[in-house]
Amino acid sequence: MWTVGIPLNNMGFPLLQPGLVSISFRNLSPEALLEEVASAGLKGIEWGGDVHVPHGDVQRAEQVKDTSENAGIEVAAYGSYYRLGETEDNPEFQAVLDSALALGAPTIRVWAGRTGSADADEAIWQRVIDDANRICDLAAAQQIRICLEYHGGTLTDSIESSTRLLSEVPHPNLDTLWQPPNGKADEHCEKSLLGILDRVSNLHVFHWGPGGWSDRFALAEGTARWKRFFELAQTKPKPRWALMEFVKNDSLEQFHEDAKTLHHLLGSA
Repeated sequence: MWTVGIPLNNMGFPLLQPGLVSISFRNLSPEALLEEVASAGLKGIEWGGDVHVPHGDVQRAEQVKDTSENAGIEVAAYGSYYRLGETEDNPEFQAVLDSALALGAPTIRVWAGRTGSADADEAIWQRVIDDANRICDLAAAQQIRICLEYHGGTLTDSIESSTRLLSEVPHPNLDTLWQPPNGKADEHCEKSLLGILDRVSNLHVFHWGPGGWSDRFALAEGTARWKRFFELAQTKPKPRWALMEFVKNDSLEQFHEDAKTLHHLLGSA
């Protein structure tokens, strides 16, 4: 049974809630960013582990937790830069976990290595699989979930590789994020979402062209595709957050316009 007060869709599942990924505005302090998030009517935020809540800085994480609570904004996740199966230039997972605990984050985002699936040999796959199981055990002991970044240049860069990784790590504490693959047709994006939907925790929301991060558009221009993505996502109870990421021109004005679009989409999907 769902908690009383949580709005439900017509299938009886909790509605996706609107939020923001904090790394979209690395130049803003947590306090300033929370003001913008609250004024846009968003409900949650995924705090990044590079600038806003650095890995291992527990005091900073506690401060951001308190500031978020005072602003009435829920901590949706901790966006870490931990890369599974890697040793060089990789934060210690214990430092990541300590920050997530202090932040009150229910989920830690991690990356499936730093090698694309087309270039990964079986040794790389096994390192990622073994490390995923290891950190899932550690996080589960603290009642925090692990979710994979769905991203190019990692083992979650395609429908096939993402499906394989999730099947080879059937750990009950492992989920994945989803975002539309860059430069792919809507049909391909829908297929990629459906292929992993049972394991999707949150969605990263943006509207980019084939050029990716440097080819950004207003979310309103992607209304049709995102309405369909949200309709698909809300056929399952697990996805909980629709988190905006990297708006056009890094503009706060555009952010507020996109937030209006997101509210409209979530209300109509």
